[in-house]
Amino acid sequence: MSTSIVLLEITGAHFEFQPMMFQMLQTTGQYSGFPNEDPHLHLRQFLDVANNFKIPGVTDDAFRLGLFPYSLRDRAKSWLNSLEPISIPTWNDLVEKFLDKYFPPSKNAKMRNQITSFRQGEEESLFEAWERFKELLRQCPQHGIPICVQLETLYNGLVPFSTNMIDASSEGALLSKSYEEGYQLIESITTNTYQWPVTRANASTAQKRPTGVHEVTETTALAAQVAQIHQMMKNLMTKLEPVKMVTDASEFSSVYYGGAHLYGECTANPVSTNYVGNNNRYKNPYSNTYILGWRNHPNVSWSNNQGQPKP
Repeated sequence: MSTSIVLLEITGAHFEFQPMMFQMLQTTGQYSGFPNEDPHLHLRQFLDVANNFKIPGVTDDAFRLGLFPYSLRDRAKSWLNSLEPISIPTWNDLVEKFLDKYFPPSKNAKMRNQITSFRQGEEESLFEAWERFKELLRQCPQHGIPICVQLETLYNGLVPFSTNMIDASSEGALLSKSYEEGYQLIESITTNTYQWPVTRANASTAQKRPTGVHEVTETTALAAQVAQIHQMMKNLMTKLEPVKMVTDASEFSSVYYGGAHLYGECTANPVSTNYVGNNNRYKNPYSNTYILGWRNHPNVSWSNNQGQPKP
């Protein structure tokens, strides 16, 4: 036992720490005193172990003071041994000195600021944000934030998608509920959505996407399919027998229909009858360059009202 701890009187006939007690402390984890360790968590875990044992004639203070040094190691153990001899008469004194060392007011202020400025991450689900917020409260029991303000702090720090979900579940009256009602409501929502696929419906996420990151949407996926079909058609067309390209309609003989007549005069052509009839009705000065595909196009069609605006 550390010399800084006062040995309290034990009225029991015989008392000694059992190996099981040390094993349980090692299982929960000894405290080393590093910045990333949580001193409040260590105290709670230590009390969980100590409260499992009730020994006749041994007070809780005497038992905890005697067992606590075995829950420390490395620099934390050195710190306890460096304290003045018999300077810790009670368990509360030991807790106070332990927290003054490993959770000073400066760290408490820093943790409190993290709570009051809480914001849900863009890639963080409501369940993850709720668990992180509760963890911040747990790590800083002396935050001093009233419970009526805690849920308001959380609500104001959520992204719109999460607040909309909560509003829909609470009929828009979360902040008018008691702390217990609001707490249970959020617990219920996050429990039910815990197994949902990880999709973020925050509209601001798309606006803040890093430059150069390409999002594959349904539109781009459809465009890729169209491009693939286009390439397949192009490959198919290259395998067909090449056709002679002509620029003069008079040279476009009925190769695929037989005979020496022009394509426009071929009876097998479904538009040849109209074309021939129109050709006899008037003489088109541009007949040598006439493109049948434009015959009915409003910009190149002929009518008695040509040059007059259509009603």
